[in-house]
Amino acid sequence: MPPITAYIGIGSNVGDRLAHLQKAVDMLDLFPQTAVTALSGVYMTEPVGDIRQERFFNAVIAITTELSPEALRARCKAVEHDLGRPDQYRRWSPRTIDLDILLYGELNLKSEILTIPHAELHHRKFVIIPLLDIDNPAHPEMHCTIADLLKSCADPSVPIKLTEKLLVKKKADC
Repeated sequence: MPPITAYIGIGSNVGDRLAHLQKAVDMLDLFPQTAVTALSGVYMTEPVGDIRQERFFNAVIAITTELSPEALRARCKAVEHDLGRPDQYRRWSPRTIDLDILLYGELNLKSEILTIPHAELHHRKFVIIPLLDIDNPAHPEMHCTIADLLKSCADPSVPIKLTEKLLVKKKADC
């Protein structure tokens, strides 16, 4: 399988949010046949759903990978588990880490366990804006760019870009 560019949204609103994001980046970069190629800025955002919880730190990671979408999802779930997210959780509940595959090349996929592009991508400024920090890919289902999605996004939130940054460490540094 040739390498594919994929984008993964990451978020945390429990504990040391920045440390959780950085650890997720480090772990993603260790996936076989995968490399982190770009990192967005880190944004502080309001929670969706139950608003009686801490604000999120969100970012988007670009990777190149030879993993299938299903294998990538399984590895992302393993990272969530390793960083303290339970296997079963209430929707929109607080979490140490959340990893969502936003785009996987030009793939359109709907299965019981995975939807690509992410079903809520076009509704969420907390992933659209960080994604635009690193790229402006086309949404393969809506046939428009991510910048165009931002123009039509009804999400009233205002993600706040933080000065803190995520880093891609050399593999020997991890």
